[in-house]
Amino acid sequence: MNFEGLTKLFKLKDLRNKIIFVFLMMVVFRAAAAIPVPGINPESLAKFFKRNQIFGLMNIFTGGALQRVSVVMLGIGPYITALIIMQLLTLVFPRLEEMYKEEGEEGQRKFNQYARILTVPLAALQSFAMLRLLESQKIINGFTGFKLLTSVVTITAGSIFLMWLGELISEKGIGNGISLLIFAGIVAHFPESIRQATLTWDPSQIPSWIIFIISSLLITTSIVIINEARRNVPISYAKRIRGHRIYGGAQTYLPMMINPAGVMPIIFALSIMMLPGMVGAFMKNMSRHFISRVGVFLVSFSQNQILYGICYFVLVVAFTYFYTAVTFDPDNVSENLQKMGGFIPGIRPGKNTAEFLRKILNRVLFVGAVFLGIVAVMPSIVRAITGISGFDFLLGGTSLLIIVAVVLETVEIIKSEIELRSYE
Repeated sequence: MNFEGLTKLFKLKDLRNKIIFVFLMMVVFRAAAAIPVPGINPESLAKFFKRNQIFGLMNIFTGGALQRVSVVMLGIGPYITALIIMQLLTLVFPRLEEMYKEEGEEGQRKFNQYARILTVPLAALQSFAMLRLLESQKIINGFTGFKLLTSVVTITAGSIFLMWLGELISEKGIGNGISLLIFAGIVAHFPESIRQATLTWDPSQIPSWIIFIISSLLITTSIVIINEARRNVPISYAKRIRGHRIYGGAQTYLPMMINPAGVMPIIFALSIMMLPGMVGAFMKNMSRHFISRVGVFLVSFSQNQILYGICYFVLVVAFTYFYTAVTFDPDNVSENLQKMGGFIPGIRPGKNTAEFLRKILNRVLFVGAVFLGIVAVMPSIVRAITGISGFDFLLGGTSLLIIVAVVLETVEIIKSEIELRSYE
């Protein structure tokens, strides 16, 4: 966006108000993240997050709310998990799939309402497990009976509040509210990362820092290229004569993005990969021997960088295909093109067009899915090469992808809003 676009942005009152509204909601989010649950041992808490890398990553996505054990310590994780479960259920229940894909805006509204309802028990379960885990690590004390119940209700309410806040931003602000809240949580951790890096500064690490910065710049550039890349499929429209006028005959393109799923596969896969570590850390302190052994296995799995990285990569690729299959239906696109008199030159309308689109989609999607998978595991690779861990999550992969994707998406939305209001 150039300087002229920025001046237009602040000259247009409604757009300016939307941006101010988003900013104020971010302030509310950060204020909620600073309200802690009482009875915390700060020293034990700091040691726990230093030992458990998976919880450190989860803490970054909540903007430090988890490390403070705040009332919004779970972030919007339960809502994202509920969306994943609902979308997976579309493969099992045809009625849900019909509601999501064929009933238009009303069907998606019902679908999202079911996800909101499912968020409540998921948030309650996760908050109970997290509090019990922190209590077993002697980080919080005396969480039993009524105090435990009120804390679970409070944290669950905090997750529901963030879910509502995200949807409010989407409705009254600019951009996707859920993505913007995750973006805010990641960016909020940036000053702390700078402080830690300066405290542990060692001149002998200068070559490693140079490699680290160059790799981060290359990753950022590749993320922008992949997010903007597309395969344009030519579309022609047949000429139709109505009265004395000729309609159609135009040529256009159907853009097929290399990464049509955006950042959602990363968020989905991350939500799934966090569960074994959380559940395992909770189960390993149980009195029953079998449950304790399962918990130890789950914790060992989450701490095994090679096995964890492989599973993370596979999940990201799988969710990329799955999310694209849910949001883009070649049969539906082919049918709509045929209704509007459009066709792909050299391809028969109908089934042949759908097969052709599916073939193109699978080709470009493979590149996008593999790229997302590589970016997801890049922090571990960069950390292993450079030995630098202060910025590994922030500038090395998942977080960087979310930051760049959200910024690009928001900028495009702002551009379209400006063009819509400047159209003559």
